Amino acid sequence: MTGAPHPYPTQAVVLAGGQGSRLRPYTDDRPKPMVEIPGTGTPIIGHQLNWLAEEGVTDAVVSCGHLAEVLQEWLSQAQLPLRVTTVVENEPLGRGGGLKYAAASLPRPDEPWYATNGDIWTRFPLREMAAFHHERDAEATLALARPRIPWGAVETDAFGHVLDFVESPPSPYLINAGVYVFSAAFTDLLPTRGDHERTTFPRLARQRRLAGYPLPQGAYWRAIDTAKDLTEAAKELAAQGR
Repeated sequence: MTGAPHPYPTQAVVLAGGQGSRLRPYTDDRPKPMVEIPGTGTPIIGHQLNWLAEEGVTDAVVSCGHLAEVLQEWLSQAQLPLRVTTVVENEPLGRGGGLKYAAASLPRPDEPWYATNGDIWTRFPLREMAAFHHERDAEATLALARPRIPWGAVETDAFGHVLDFVESPPSPYLINAGVYVFSAAFTDLLPTRGDHERTTFPRLARQRRLAGYPLPQGAYWRAIDTAKDLTEAAKELAAQGR
């Protein structure tokens, strides 16, 4: 490859090693990314791999952990729209170390890459995020979501009078949505062991080399952490006809 790297990555890492203890009993016999949202007919990781392929990704590395053999068996039999390889950590490396370990298996180490947490159900234009990353000359870009607060909110005036009740309003804060664009050089900045969100990310932020991409208006995003998330996601996706 010559010249500047293309702004649209064609390779990705999917972090699929979590135990999903809050999703039990669904995760008693399968890893968290293998849990199916009712009515969709596909596990979370199947959705993610299809989405990545639609966005131009041709190669994905899936980092396995809890019940890795179940996920590997499914991947070996599934009709997938891209090439998939798996890696398994022999010992805990932490989030940053695990990401670096998986990235070592990417087929094109001199090109940028995506990464996504294995428990995210989302749809938005990854190519637009990659262009945003490229325009800012960032080493790493985080997708940022504004989730809805799970409780009803109460609006008051300065005198303490209740003005209104708002059911599940959007959070006033943006959060890390668990989807990333990384430059080729970012891999070397990751710790061999430990958490990159406590080391690499803060350092890049101080250097103004870390960018944040707000999800587009109307983009669907949900982290699947609990049984309630499964139920809510099923309702939301059914309402959207997905």
